[in-house]
Amino acid sequence: MRAPDTVLPLRAEGLGFVAGGVRILRGVSLAIEAGAPTLLIGPNGAGKSVLLRLLHGLLAPTEGRIAWGGLPGTAARRQAMVFQRPVLLRRSVLANAVYPLRLSGMARAEREARAREALSLVGLAALADRPARRLSGGEGQRLALARAAALRPEVLFLDEPCASLDPAATKAVEEIVAALAARGTKIVMTTHDLGQARRLAGEVVFLHRGRVTEHAPAAAFFAGPATPEAAAFLRGELVW
Repeated sequence: MRAPDTVLPLRAEGLGFVAGGVRILRGVSLAIEAGAPTLLIGPNGAGKSVLLRLLHGLLAPTEGRIAWGGLPGTAARRQAMVFQRPVLLRRSVLANAVYPLRLSGMARAEREARAREALSLVGLAALADRPARRLSGGEGQRLALARAAALRPEVLFLDEPCASLDPAATKAVEEIVAALAARGTKIVMTTHDLGQARRLAGEVVFLHRGRVTEHAPAAAFFAGPATPEAAAFLRGELVW
């Protein structure tokens, strides 16, 4: 059978997740389609990061299932994830960008060119020979994005990628995210920054107490949320 041209839509069907006896997610169902970035927002403890990890395949749901393009599983070779605090290898910037390509089985002759292309995309080409652990926080996050981008994933999960960055570094990361989205990478991202969600989102998934209570185009959501919880959150009045 011919492999599908896309792993999208990504569907969550009745997802639940329990950890340590605490129910974190319950009855989450949604479909994520190709297109502009999908931003997961909601108060602290709403389950945003857990949902992202479930969709990525890092965690297994307690209930329900995840399907990629109608097929069960994680479509591992066609998606990637960048975390809030990425771990950088004790190697050069270039070697960090090459490493995931080697793990993916890419031919050695192709790895360096692909890695350098990704470093150029994130503005780190001039630092290719620098030890990665000597980068600033913003540069380190850009390197993490380069490692993911080098794989050319169809879907890229980002978990609060700007949470600990200053405004200049945040702007640089947002520009990279927008560039990746413009190239056709589907971005699925958590953020606590409503300004960032307004700037980047094509659609918004709003979570409250482990449930998805709204899933709407970003413009419609910010103009008039459909639930009182989302309206309170946008006013800064909902913290849990």
